[in-house]
Amino acid sequence: MSMLSYHLQEIESAIQSGSGERRLKALMRITDLFVAESPRYSPEQIQLFDDLLEPLAAAIEVEARAKLARYVAPKPNAPAALARNLAFDDAIAVAGPVLAESTALDEEDLIANASSKSQEHLLAIAQRPVLSEPVTDVLIERGERRVVHTVAQNPGARISDNGFSTLVARAADDDTLAQHVGTRDDIPRQHFLKLLDTATASVRAKLEAANPRAASAVQDAVIEAADEINLAARNNSLDHLQAKARFKRLTEWNELSERAVHSSARAQNFEQTAVALSALASFSIDMTERALLDRSADLVLLICKAAGCSWTTAKAVLTMKVAERGLSEMALAHERANFARLQTKTAKRVLEFYEQRRKLRVIHNLPGDAVGDLPLQAQQA
Repeated sequence: MSMLSYHLQEIESAIQSGSGERRLKALMRITDLFVAESPRYSPEQIQLFDDLLEPLAAAIEVEARAKLARYVAPKPNAPAALARNLAFDDAIAVAGPVLAESTALDEEDLIANASSKSQEHLLAIAQRPVLSEPVTDVLIERGERRVVHTVAQNPGARISDNGFSTLVARAADDDTLAQHVGTRDDIPRQHFLKLLDTATASVRAKLEAANPRAASAVQDAVIEAADEINLAARNNSLDHLQAKARFKRLTEWNELSERAVHSSARAQNFEQTAVALSALASFSIDMTERALLDRSADLVLLICKAAGCSWTTAKAVLTMKVAERGLSEMALAHERANFARLQTKTAKRVLEFYEQRRKLRVIHNLPGDAVGDLPLQAQQA
């Protein structure tokens, strides 16, 4: 009799015996056999394992299943059906170890589990050493505070652009989450800037402390601290450095034009759009980035007009996804009329005033960090 046949008979005997302890021991032995010999098994033999293991695992008590889960979780190449059965158990003592550790679960298993099971199940998944973007998307969307914090602190969790957008929004009233998100190495800079805009002074100070490049040159004023952190983040961003080098060459060759802004905006390239628009408008890169991220259209139109851009380019910038403006055709028509009435000289003058006004507001902790009481209609006078 082969070793496989012997153990399969052992399983059947354990099922019929009714002894929970005997069933558990049989499950552990057959798991070890499967892990050791799985490369040699045919698909039919693997299916036979699965067909026999599932009812056996379901027949033991919760405490025994939890013990089995702790035993199975670290096993490489554990029986997939057994791992799934344990992972979808309602008892977190059973599901938790497998969800947090087992490599037998694939991405589809994790997404299905995170989409349907309890917050405790989601928390266990959030602790896995490696998480894909589709999985973290579900965890961030469905997860309560503990789950989201765990994802944000997990260096092995890959987070999508939409995931970061949701995290930054949730961090607006959660300082601890803001700190976790802001200190991630992989946070896209546009989301980092949004986070800074809504962060409290204490969070900004912690982000500064976590950024060695920024700490040495940060001044007492909050606005200078924020700008220094932004500068360090830009200097650490390969995309930004490449965009800066590209447009520096174009500027030196007198070839930087509106076309660079238009093509970058149409391509949804935040870094290139910000650098090109800042250079053309002779406006600070920090403020240009903030304009691109602001849901209001006013500051974008001012910078585009100061840069000598046409409405076609201004529209491309306004409709970039990064700001999530969602402007309707009627709203775009309204902005086009505003843009047509705005004079280039006026736009440049307002931008100078706006930057000084913003610095004063932040230093004195006054409300409002947008054009606010300077609507375009008033600026066009």
